Amino acid sequence: MRKTFNDELKRLHVRFAELGMMVNEAVLRSTKAFVNHDRELAESVIKKDLVINNCENDLEKMTLELIALYQPVTEDLRDVITILKASSDIERIGDHAVSISQATVSMKGSQRIAEIEVETAKMSEYVCQMFQSVLDAYMKKSVERALKIARDDLFLDEELRKIRKRCVTIMQGDSELVVSGSYYTSVATYLERIGDYVTNVCEWIIFLKKGEIVELNPNARQY
Repeated sequence: MRKTFNDELKRLHVRFAELGMMVNEAVLRSTKAFVNHDRELAESVIKKDLVINNCENDLEKMTLELIALYQPVTEDLRDVITILKASSDIERIGDHAVSISQATVSMKGSQRIAEIEVETAKMSEYVCQMFQSVLDAYMKKSVERALKIARDDLFLDEELRKIRKRCVTIMQGDSELVVSGSYYTSVATYLERIGDYVTNVCEWIIFLKKGEIVELNPNARQY
């Protein structure tokens, strides 16, 4: 029985790793598409979202079946629950990558704002690094890294405030830039929300390691 459970748990971890890699690719490609104004790359992210959704659905089904069949306890149960919860947060990150890609497609041909482009590119690079770091922290079950990554999310909060404020000023000064400013604000919001979901994964790393439920970003709004 124990060997069978361990085999099933390994399958679960492999599937979870697949989800993480797919979403990591979606984040990298969606942010690159927006920064480089690459509509085709953005559309490729949108098309692959169904695969990510199916993977997350598979993980949910696998975890629930594992709990029902083997009734794991203590560390085993935490392991399964962490995958169930973290996979949901990671799938939502994939959804925001799709939203960024949709904005890229819709914004094609709109006037660009150079100074906001710079700030958005900075946010994009930061988000990609955060997500890659949290996947590594999860694999290593590193509470220390999880706490650091969660603190890094404050940078994204501040960048979002800066971009929103600057876009409002620019749009007020030039009505022709209202549409572009709205897109930049939306994309910056999606990037900040990815950071919030990365923080959620950090919380699940701590739960996995210590069995404690913590809230590292109580002011986050998630959609």
